[in-house]
Amino acid sequence: MKNLFKFGFLGLALTVAFAACGGAETKTEETADSLANEIENTTDSIADSLNNVADSIKAEGDSIADSLKNVQ
Repeated sequence: MKNLFKFGFLGLALTVAFAACGGAETKTEETADSLANEIENTTDSIADSLNNVADSIKAEGDSIADSLKNVQ
């Protein structure tokens, strides 16, 4: 019987704790979503910049290769 009361009070305490944190959980999820979107946008921007640099380097390499072909 003692254990039944202990588990009952434990369940009540957990229920109250979850109910009290319900509003904060939504705000945390919104913040996490916002942060995930910001990280994704930054990652995409960095990837685009790296692709532009790679394209420039490739174009420069092709230009050098063409110049060397003309010399021979």
